[in-house]
Amino acid sequence: LAAPENPCAEGALVFGMSTALSGPAARLGLEMRQGVLAAFAEANRAGGIHGASLCLVALDDGYEPARTVPNMHTLIEEERVLAVVGNVGTPTAVVASPIATRFRTLFYGAFTGAGLLRKTPPDRYVINYRASYAEETEAMVDALVLHGGVRPEEIAFFTQRDAFGDAGFSGGLRALQRHGLKDVRRVAHGRYERNTVAIENGLATVLMAPTPARAVIMVGAYSPCAAFVRLAKASGLEARFLTVSFVGAAPLAEELGRDGEGVIVTQVVPHYDADLAVVRRFRQALARLDPAGKPSFGALEGYIAGRILLTAMQAMPGKPEREGIVAA
Repeated sequence: LAAPENPCAEGALVFGMSTALSGPAARLGLEMRQGVLAAFAEANRAGGIHGASLCLVALDDGYEPARTVPNMHTLIEEERVLAVVGNVGTPTAVVASPIATRFRTLFYGAFTGAGLLRKTPPDRYVINYRASYAEETEAMVDALVLHGGVRPEEIAFFTQRDAFGDAGFSGGLRALQRHGLKDVRRVAHGRYERNTVAIENGLATVLMAPTPARAVIMVGAYSPCAAFVRLAKASGLEARFLTVSFVGAAPLAEELGRDGEGVIVTQVVPHYDADLAVVRRFRQALARLDPAGKPSFGALEGYIAGRILLTAMQAMPGKPEREGIVAA
């Protein structure tokens, strides 16, 4: 997932990203950065935006909110970025989005489906590309109940113990109630701590539920979700395992090996091998950026988000500035 350096030349349009470039969620941050860089490099080869090149300053927060806060201040106050693009994670977005709003700086295309970024009416400085976690888990519940013959009380959850896990669980719970669930206390809900693979207690909660689970919806990172599936199968749990897109399908499959057979991952972008115009352009742009780079769902999402941002800026009269980008 290496990418050529993209130094900020004099007069460049500078954008920022605080993301996981290390730690258990690093693959997600590296892929997202790679996709945005591919979009920017493609635009730079075509002359940039109104003759100005694009530059991305990506800072590592390790998927920890305590590191995101100083990163956001560095990007907005010191680097003077035009927008913060493609941050990864819900717990990090909890602290990042208010900072962006306070400084009237666009917080765009974050790699999270959390409801806190999807208010009604929407925040002016928060603009999303991806579907919400609630939409993903609702789609899972609908499929399981309507097409899989699974009763609402036979669906369990395994989630990260923070705003990320809460967002997916609440969406799934609403869908279960829509399908006739009367008592939410009958829903088994195992949890684990962020940036750990301590999944044993969460699995025990699912295994000890009064109603045996025939499906488990997982809302977590790839390492703990893989550990959960492996141990659940070893413990004799015969259930369908489903997980939201944030998990990272490729690293999850790599960690699970044969145990990944039948695991379902919802996605918010087309498949990166699809024969669609934007996907073909993505593969070409990625190959130009990094000949050794491998297409992925995360990189495709970063690329599409980057392309939408560029499209907005191309329509702006004159050199882009913070407020103008939000309006565009």
